[in-house]
Amino acid sequence: MSSTEGRERERAQRHQLIITAARELAEAEGWEAVTTRRLAERVEYSQPVLYSHFKGKDAMVRAVAIEGFDDLAARLRRARLAETSPGEALRAVSRAYLEFAVARPALYEAMFVMPIDVPFASQDTPPALRAAFDELVAVIGPGGGRDELYAEVIWSALHGLAVLAHGRRMPAERQQERLEILVQHFAPDPADLPQGRASSAQMTLP
Repeated sequence: MSSTEGRERERAQRHQLIITAARELAEAEGWEAVTTRRLAERVEYSQPVLYSHFKGKDAMVRAVAIEGFDDLAARLRRARLAETSPGEALRAVSRAYLEFAVARPALYEAMFVMPIDVPFASQDTPPALRAAFDELVAVIGPGGGRDELYAEVIWSALHGLAVLAHGRRMPAERQQERLEILVQHFAPDPADLPQGRASSAQMTLP
């Protein structure tokens, strides 16, 4: 390995160390606790070294969010591939999304609540974001050419469930019931439909 390659590898490792430290500190104490001073102490590098990697806190939050989308996409993919029927796949992916939001509230906040300089739904959308969204597209069934639109509605519903339950605006213990309502709307089980609707509703979105 050349000296240049060694320096680049060391820089990449330091870059990841800062991202991980910011994420861990945010999960432990909230994003207001994430400052360059606190991070410098945590990673044992000077503040100028941190600024050589990130211009400021917003850039750190952005980096943490992008990493979070990679994590979310992998979780949703595992959940989807573990099921065989469209309805069960949608249920598994939706549950994985909500569990992610509960398990990593600060990370979820960085990804979906805090203002970050990341383009959504555009040609410049980072691959990690697109991969996570594509997992929602993959489980909705035939969408009549509007697959992404339906995926956006599902995403909106899941985000609302996650944020409202986290903010204690509605009882968290009934989250599973809400999830079942969502699944039955977008991937109804023909056995649960009134007679006469089952044949026309099999995996066809409203």
